[in-house]
Amino acid sequence: MLQDLLKNRLPTPDEALPGRDEALVIGERHHVTGHRILPPLPSGLLVGLFGMGCFWGAERRFWETPGVYSTAVGYAGGLTPNPTYQEVCTGLTGHAEVVKVAYDPSDLSYEELLTVFWEGHDPTQGMRQGNDHGTQYRSVIFIYDNDQRAAAEASRRTYQSALSEEGYTRITTDILDAPSFYFA
Repeated sequence: MLQDLLKNRLPTPDEALPGRDEALVIGERHHVTGHRILPPLPSGLLVGLFGMGCFWGAERRFWETPGVYSTAVGYAGGLTPNPTYQEVCTGLTGHAEVVKVAYDPSDLSYEELLTVFWEGHDPTQGMRQGNDHGTQYRSVIFIYDNDQRAAAEASRRTYQSALSEEGYTRITTDILDAPSFYFA
């Protein structure tokens, strides 16, 4: 019972797990595309960061999108440095499962990435997606600049209008400044 309660609200700093100083060691290249996921990335690429439930299905939606250079799954938006999957699942890190998307803006706009985001999950479900529930499954867009913020906010208004017409409730998606990203 307490565990379910903790998974439906973000932890306070006193409740958060301590984490660790050491980052997870990962490979430099994406397993499917073969492109780099660790810096340095090719010049001219931009980055988006999206949480839309379980990151595995979300990541595939993005890597299959023309103009996406690479994707990486990880955690962001919480309090625990370098969390493990098991720690994130407790609800005591505050992190969302996210996909970091490196894309070529000459081939793909940020607005097109937002379309993949909105149409790839139900943004009205709060701290869950389908049968998955907990803070790590919340809908969130982490932005890197004012242009991304403006585009994300405009797209949220557009999708809220469309969803309202179809009888859905309020969008619960947060739009926040991009925090530290921790690879999963």
